[in-house]
Amino acid sequence: MIKRSCSSRFVLLAFPAVLLLAALLSAAQGSSHFVETDSIPVLGYQIVNTYPHSSLAFTQGLVYNEGVLYEGTGLYGRSTLRRVDLETGRVLDQTHLLSTLFGEGVALWKDRIIQLTWQSGRGLVYGKENLTEIGNFSYPTEGWGITSDNKSLIMSDGTDILHILDPESFAEKGRILVTANGTPLKGLNELEYIKGQIYANVWPTNWIVIISPESGEVKGKINMQGILQERDIQGSIVDVLNGIAYDALEDRLFVTGKLWPKLFEIKLVPEAGSD
Repeated sequence: MIKRSCSSRFVLLAFPAVLLLAALLSAAQGSSHFVETDSIPVLGYQIVNTYPHSSLAFTQGLVYNEGVLYEGTGLYGRSTLRRVDLETGRVLDQTHLLSTLFGEGVALWKDRIIQLTWQSGRGLVYGKENLTEIGNFSYPTEGWGITSDNKSLIMSDGTDILHILDPESFAEKGRILVTANGTPLKGLNELEYIKGQIYANVWPTNWIVIISPESGEVKGKINMQGILQERDIQGSIVDVLNGIAYDALEDRLFVTGKLWPKLFEIKLVPEAGSD
């Protein structure tokens, strides 16, 4: 089984559907002890809309822009960057990565798309309109998630560190050390910058955390448990929750997962029973 740092890269890939759901819950509970022991506000969700999503897409990055989704997918020999119609899930255009590269997170910067790769230390730069590779850059860590705050790129590497990159030179110009109640929070994965905060999937759990970019403190956490039901899977193989996209014009939040057959538009609400 392929390894990601000290942890399995494919947590649940070979599980039957019923065991998979149980394992998802177990992974979420075991890796998110901070959820049960701290006082960080907890949010739940309401599903607003459900859209089709390719069950072959090992989603590693997700961005919404001008009516379409830009999605980065992973796995060696299957990694892509693709433009996807939100309503139908149809792939409108895509480019394939070299078979030696494992695709990771994606971000928009002006007329370009930035895509990370996992362990090759190589970032890819594409023209937004035609998804043609126009450049690349290097970094010394693993590549997991990436987003933009309209000034810089913000990159995760699976640890508790977020790297601030210059969007033109890709040089690191700062770091954010992420903590939950003073404890470093590792496993930060796919990222999205929303209303001045950084939203991050916490691998390999069903939790999304909301991070202050100024302090690195986790200011909120979203319990996504149960969003993908057993009836949605219908015997298929799926992996963990991963993929956050935001439509700033219409204030819409989207989430999905690796190999999930559905993508959800959600509304955040106070979790039942939380203060």
